[in-house]
Amino acid sequence: MNNGNSKRGGNDRKKSGPSKPLNKARKPGTSSKPKGFDKPLDFERPDAEAPKAKPSAKTRKPAAPKKGPATFAKKDGYPKAKPTFDKKPSVKRQANPDEMRLNKYIANSGMCSRRDADIYIQSGNVKVNGKVITEMGHIVKISDKVDFDGVTITPEKKEYLLLNKPKNFTTSGEGDKDMRNVLELIRGASKANLQPVGRMDKNTTGLLIFTNDTDVVRKFAQPNQKSFKIYQVSLDKNLKFEDLEKIAGGVFLDGHRLFVDEISYIEGEPKTEIGIKLRTPNVKVVRAIFEEFKYDVLKVDRVAFAGLTKKNLPRGNYRFLTEQEIINIKNV
Repeated sequence: MNNGNSKRGGNDRKKSGPSKPLNKARKPGTSSKPKGFDKPLDFERPDAEAPKAKPSAKTRKPAAPKKGPATFAKKDGYPKAKPTFDKKPSVKRQANPDEMRLNKYIANSGMCSRRDADIYIQSGNVKVNGKVITEMGHIVKISDKVDFDGVTITPEKKEYLLLNKPKNFTTSGEGDKDMRNVLELIRGASKANLQPVGRMDKNTTGLLIFTNDTDVVRKFAQPNQKSFKIYQVSLDKNLKFEDLEKIAGGVFLDGHRLFVDEISYIEGEPKTEIGIKLRTPNVKVVRAIFEEFKYDVLKVDRVAFAGLTKKNLPRGNYRFLTEQEIINIKNV
């Protein structure tokens, strides 16, 4: 009887087959989703845990991202809620060479610096095409008629010229008939209204810059500027070593202390020939230093100015500065 039940039970199992458990454990890395949907969809939540990919026999290296702007900005491998194309692309305004700010127009004309031009504009002293302009940042065209304090002006291209000044020429033009103005030496070099940077008396020779850039003229007139000037000074007698050391430590002139960056005898020359390096824009200070120690100054020659030298520039000749030299003098 037991044997019959066993046989009958065995036949029943054979016909129906073994029953599958409902919660059979899945292999690691597999998903309950149908094949082909085991990757996260675009509309799934970014914070949802990503299902792991099915392990393969060979480990493939992820493909490099394509070049060019991406449609979505990704974070941790998932797209953000907003696509990047929702943001307006920044458009850089192309500069029109025929347009410029009013204060720059005035500065380019050589009337004053941009900062001073703003003061004139605010005061109502500037007209554009007959209309008073007080708006800061006003844009004008090259073809516009601009009146500055009652004078019609035109902008000029900035030019920079270097002269090796000879004797008997001065920057002021004042004095006796023997003194001539340095502008005679650069006559015909440019149609721009070039002016000397700083002052030089008739007996001082050497490097002198001319420009129509009022910002540069104003910069080198500042007493606290950082640009160096090197002078070769000829004295009536040998400079004593103790006097040289005293000058190197600083000199008091008119109650103010003047710092000297360097001073030395010129190698291969008599001890009457001295090299001195200063930052002051006033050439008269050079003579005053040695006169303070009872020396007569016979000659002062500026051999270097803000990194510029007299190399390949004979006395009385001039040349225009290179683009790099212009950058250098503006940044010293």
